[in-house]
Amino acid sequence: MTIADPLRLPCGASLPNRLAKGAMTEGLATPDGVPTPALETLYRRWSLGGAGMHLTGNVIIDRDHLERPGNVVIDRAPDAAMKAALAAWAKAGTEGGNHLWMQISHAGRQTQVLVNKTPKAPSAVKLGLPGGQFGEPVPLTHDEIEDLIGRFATAASAAKEAGFTGVQIHAAHGYLLSQFLSPRANQRTDQWGGSLENRARFLLEAVRRVRAAVGPAFPVSVKLNSADFQKGGFAFEDSLQVARWLEAEGVDLLEISGGSYEQPAMMDLDGMEPADRPKVAASTAAREAYFVDFAKAMKAELKAMPLMVTGGFRSRAAMEHALSNGAADLIGIGRPLCGDPDACNKLLDGADEIARFENQLQLLPRWLRWLEGIKAVKAIAGFGVQYWYYAQLYALGQTGAPDLKKSVFSAMRDVDAMSRKLMAGRAA
Repeated sequence: MTIADPLRLPCGASLPNRLAKGAMTEGLATPDGVPTPALETLYRRWSLGGAGMHLTGNVIIDRDHLERPGNVVIDRAPDAAMKAALAAWAKAGTEGGNHLWMQISHAGRQTQVLVNKTPKAPSAVKLGLPGGQFGEPVPLTHDEIEDLIGRFATAASAAKEAGFTGVQIHAAHGYLLSQFLSPRANQRTDQWGGSLENRARFLLEAVRRVRAAVGPAFPVSVKLNSADFQKGGFAFEDSLQVARWLEAEGVDLLEISGGSYEQPAMMDLDGMEPADRPKVAASTAAREAYFVDFAKAMKAELKAMPLMVTGGFRSRAAMEHALSNGAADLIGIGRPLCGDPDACNKLLDGADEIARFENQLQLLPRWLRWLEGIKAVKAIAGFGVQYWYYAQLYALGQTGAPDLKKSVFSAMRDVDAMSRKLMAGRAA
């Protein structure tokens, strides 16, 4: 099995190779959540970069619950202007003959206070993070949950009409559907909480409604945590059962990830509390990829649903090892494509490895490296590096090229200024 081999999905669609651009939040929409020419430039550049499938960043189904300012928002049937903007984005993002799938999401309690001071969530359980960036959540009512299920379907239908070739329902990384799955965040006693079957009900109903909206031949994917890596959270055994249910619902691709804002395993960072790491059999590929062992253990329990693994892959050898030994069917690549949008073409042309930009010790000044032994500073430093990648997305959207000389601190300043500008425009 090689990265150049095509992948046929259960719905009948075929991906041209085994490389995928992982979802990364762009922050390039208008204050009202409409795609901009910068998003077109960014995805046109990536489309020509070689990956067989591209996932967008969070497209939000409730404008009061942005994952960050600058998210695209589809929380109602699009008007003519929105339809045109979505179609232009889809056209630009498929110029290279690749698939482009829209990732549909709701931030829930991970909505920043500058967007919403009282976000909706499964229960009134606040994020355990310092700094006051996230407010006290308000539990969703039954009717509000039913409305949101319908919004997932509305967004999926809009994606299909616009020319996107698939959708992904985001149920990982501590966003709303992930919150419902977690017994720490979901303390409800009604049909949406308690047992795993109840906690998974929102996700499974959203999958069913989305499938009904787009039909049997359109790819429907789900992003799911392998675990939350928190004591009392969503465990690997839970994830495995939910994966079985998703396969029974006819999901075409399951992306395996992990963590949340409280425990950011998806960025290979530790949270404020010790990570609770489930034990699964170790593999060679796991030295490089964060979640490959969880995917391999899950793959052994599933019948036909393909798995995508994103996070940490850098060498072609590790990618093809994961494909050949059954740990993954599709390899997701994220951050490296911010600094080198041609990385997938290089791998397909025979490169042994793609460029590494993620080493925060190379991006931070010496005095801050010395302070990294302090857990809170280390967490802040990790998010600072994340802002550096955000800045690369801005540069790609504006010029089609990254700005690799930009410092972490200037990136943090620029991203903060952009966020405030977007929020000011939203308020106006």
